[in-house]
Amino acid sequence: MDRRRRSGRTSLAVVLAALLAGAVAGFGGGVLAHQLQPDAPVAAPATPVAHRNPAPAPVAVDGTVPGLSRAVLPSVALISLGEDGQVGQGSGFVVRADGYLLTNHHVVAPAGDGGRITVELPGREPVPAEVVGSDPVYDIAVLKVDQGDLVPLPFADSEAVEVGQTVVAVGAPLGLDSTVTSGIVSALDRPVVAGGDDEMSYINAIQTDAAINPGNSGGPLLDLEGQVVGVNSAIAQLPTSALGGPAGSIGLGFAIPAEQAERTATQLIETGRSEHPVMGVHIDLQHTGEGARVMTEARQGSRPVIPGGPAEEAGVRAGDLILRVDDTAIRDPQHLLVVLRSYAVGDTVTLQLRDTGGEERTVTLTLAGSGD
Repeated sequence: MDRRRRSGRTSLAVVLAALLAGAVAGFGGGVLAHQLQPDAPVAAPATPVAHRNPAPAPVAVDGTVPGLSRAVLPSVALISLGEDGQVGQGSGFVVRADGYLLTNHHVVAPAGDGGRITVELPGREPVPAEVVGSDPVYDIAVLKVDQGDLVPLPFADSEAVEVGQTVVAVGAPLGLDSTVTSGIVSALDRPVVAGGDDEMSYINAIQTDAAINPGNSGGPLLDLEGQVVGVNSAIAQLPTSALGGPAGSIGLGFAIPAEQAERTATQLIETGRSEHPVMGVHIDLQHTGEGARVMTEARQGSRPVIPGGPAEEAGVRAGDLILRVDDTAIRDPQHLLVVLRSYAVGDTVTLQLRDTGGEERTVTLTLAGSGD
């Protein structure tokens, strides 16, 4: 699987771009508390959302930003939580004609179980929505509304996205629905870890300078053909603004790549659950320096290398230092998880390892599904 070069470190704060209770959701990168082991039910194979329930043909896209806007705005929703959005607001977009919309997990999570969620599409009355399924790790959620004549947005080929290409972000920043901003893809495969102490999201993100602000979360990042290249999810911010709170857009926004978003949304629609690729090892979170180290001792009764898992079958051993996954140099345990989450269950990866004696070797393994 061809993976592009990842970039270096950054000291900027990365926050999830939801609009919560009239203020920015001030989540910063936290300590990794998620191990590389089975962690969620396995979802059954599913039919991609782009190939389900044909919808009315959208307005033709002519390759211009105005033409794109006319075509896609009817499919991009303002999502409000609580009465008049008092709990929070975000964006979403139609992925199936029969009432399914995609958004971010962190957009809908504040509603809690059974909380009021309202979806408003341009030219339509606001309607209640229910959460079909939500995945905090990939920061993807799917909503269902009782409408059957919606126009879904198609997904682009993530591998065809290029640095420098024009992209357009559509959503409801600061609750201002039907807002369009444009820019370029400024980087690819940017490792982003954001979230709170209990829920962390790991995104191998598309970076853009299209203005993304709180409320844009869950909205589409589109190419000029009207295809979704990513789902706007997070922004980089300076520590504080002149008003004492988190600053607004500084031209560094991050989107979940279309391939990951579509795969997770499809699983949530078909089963209500999603799956994550795993190696079958426990990682030492106290390790400092390059790479990510497999633990040397058992963890809560479980061996460092899980018996029968992909890593054991490939010959990974306790204490091994994971230096590279395919062509990506691993910086730390968080980075390893971001990189692994960019693959799909069943993908084959090559690991460069260094054992406790300093000898290096490479092994090849096939990623299993969480719960396998």
